Amino acid sequence: MKNITDSFLCLGYWLSAGSFGFNTDILATNPINLSVVLGVLVFFGKGVLSDLLDNRKQRILKTIRNSEELREGAIEQLEKARARLRKVEMEADRFRVNGYSEIEREKLNLINSIYTTLEQFENYKNETINFEQQRAINQVRQRVFQQALQGALGTLNSCLNNEVHLRTISANIGMFGEMKDIK
Repeated sequence: MKNITDSFLCLGYWLSAGSFGFNTDILATNPINLSVVLGVLVFFGKGVLSDLLDNRKQRILKTIRNSEELREGAIEQLEKARARLRKVEMEADRFRVNGYSEIEREKLNLINSIYTTLEQFENYKNETINFEQQRAINQVRQRVFQQALQGALGTLNSCLNNEVHLRTISANIGMFGEMKDIK
């Protein structure tokens, strides 16, 4: 009986073996099949995978080299920019110092100019005051002289008679004649 049971088991085994499918039980799979599949994959995929990895490696190295070159260029530009900044700062400091000294110089020049102008205005004011005083004095003298002359003429006309009047005129004419000779 044992043979019949064994034959049913074998028949059942072969019946189920006729179908195609994947056995997901790792422990139940045939290690030889796995080693063959892995061997084929390694043999044929090794070149493709190696080429892919080499290309990727070359692209990464090229990117790293480009990055290094860009970094060096950026560092160089940064140093140039820092040098220009230092130069501009020094020039700005020089302009600031020169500007302050120029401002001080201009301030002193302006103060001196204003002082000179004020002195000139003071002199003009004093000259104008003196001129106006002299003019006022001369006007007062002329009025006093005219009033004195009118008063003297009035006194002379009221006090003198014709004979005294003629002698006074002759004496005055004589004095004017002597004055002409002196000049």
